[in-house]
Amino acid sequence: MRYPWLGCLLLGSLLLAGTPLSAGTQDADLNVNKRYTVDTVLVAGKGWTTNVADQQSDRLSTGLRRDLVALIGQKLNPSILDDLAARIKKEFSAREVSHHLLRADVPDHVRVQFEIKPSSYNVDATVTKFVYNSNQGWNGAGGLGFTVHQNTFRFGLASDGDTLNERYAGISATYQNKHLGTDALGFQFQFEDYHEQWNRATLDALAAHPGETSGAYRSRQNFQPMATITLAKPLTLEVGVGFERLENQYPASHIEGSNAFITGLHYHQRATDSEFPQEIYANYTLRAATRMLQSDFLYTSHLAGLHYRVSHGKHQVMETVDFGAIGGRAPLSDRFVAGNTYLLRGWNKYDIDPIGGNRMAVNSVEYRYGPLQAFYDAGAVWEGGQAATIRHSVGIGIKESIFSLAVAFPIKAGHVEPIIMMGMIY
Repeated sequence: MRYPWLGCLLLGSLLLAGTPLSAGTQDADLNVNKRYTVDTVLVAGKGWTTNVADQQSDRLSTGLRRDLVALIGQKLNPSILDDLAARIKKEFSAREVSHHLLRADVPDHVRVQFEIKPSSYNVDATVTKFVYNSNQGWNGAGGLGFTVHQNTFRFGLASDGDTLNERYAGISATYQNKHLGTDALGFQFQFEDYHEQWNRATLDALAAHPGETSGAYRSRQNFQPMATITLAKPLTLEVGVGFERLENQYPASHIEGSNAFITGLHYHQRATDSEFPQEIYANYTLRAATRMLQSDFLYTSHLAGLHYRVSHGKHQVMETVDFGAIGGRAPLSDRFVAGNTYLLRGWNKYDIDPIGGNRMAVNSVEYRYGPLQAFYDAGAVWEGGQAATIRHSVGIGIKESIFSLAVAFPIKAGHVEPIIMMGMIY
C-alpha cells in the first residue's frame, strides 16, 4: 500500500506547484510570507500582461515601474504590495487592483501578479500647464476628461503666451481610443478654437517682412484626426491630417487655410534594472501642406528631437537636442520659437526673432541632485539663407516632480536681466 500512497503525495505536490498561493492562507500569516523572495513582478489588465522587468514595457509611469522592479530579489512584504496596488489603482483609474502570489521555479521564490479591474466609467481633471515666466506672465492649460470603456472625451481651456509668438486663449475638445480593436492601433480626433493677442514687436516685424509668413490672425481653429500604430514595443508611428483655419486681421478680414499631412515617429526606451538607469526618447515629425488638401500655405516642416537621461542615486544628467527646418511659406503658428520656458531659457523670444524662424537648432544639458538643478542652454532660431546667431544661457533652480522654480541668465554683453520661471513645468 505504500507505493500508491507515495504516488498520491507526488501527484499532489505537482498540482500544488502550478497553483496560486492562497491569499487567505498566506496573508493570514505575515511571518510565513516574509520567508519568500520575489522572483518576478507582473501587472495584468484586460487583455494584456506586462513584466515590469521588461525594458520594452511602457504601460507604467517611470516612478511606479522603478518601485515595482525594486521588489525583485527582496523578501516579500505584504504591506508594500498593498501600497503599490493603491498606486496602480490611482494611475490607471481602476475600479479595483488586487495582488496574487504564484510559485516560482526556484524554491522559496514567488511571482507577484497585480490584477487591474478597469472602471467602466471614469472622470478626471488635469492641469497640463501652469507656469509663470517673468517675460510672458502666467500661462495655463487644463481639462476635464470622461472615460467610458476604451473611449476618452476631454474638454480643455488654455491661455498661453509662452509657447508660440502670440498669446492664444480658447477651448479644445479631444476624443481618443487607445485600443481600436487591438493594443497596436489607436485613434484621436482633436478640435481647437483660439483667439490671439499679439506683441508689438511681432506686428512691427510682420510689417517689415511682408509675405514671409502669415499675417497676424485674430482667431485660429484646428481640426486634426490622427491614428497611432505601434510598430514595435518602443516604436510608434502617427499618421493623420491637420486642417487649420486662420482669420487674418490685415489688410482686411479674410480666412486662409493651412492644411497638411502629418507623420510622426516616436521611440521611447527605458533601462531601469541597472546601477545607472537610463531613458531615451527620440521623435521626428513631418508636416506637408499641399494643394491636394486645398491649403493656401505650401510648405514642409521637419522637426526632430533626442532626449537622454541617466541616473545614479540622487544624481541625474539630461541631454536634449532639437532640430527643425521649414521649406516654403508656413504660418506663424508653425514657425519655430525659442526663448521661452522650454528652449533657450533666460532669453526673450521677441529679442531672438519676434516672428519665429524657419530654422532651429537648440541643445540643453541639465544636472540634478535630488531637487536641485543646474542647466546650460545653447542654440539658435534663424531664417534660411541668413547667418545663425548662437545664443547661450545658464540657470539654477529647484525641481520636485512637476513643480519647478528656476532663475535663468542669458549670456550676453551689457546689462543682463534674469528670467524667473515658476510653476508646474512638464
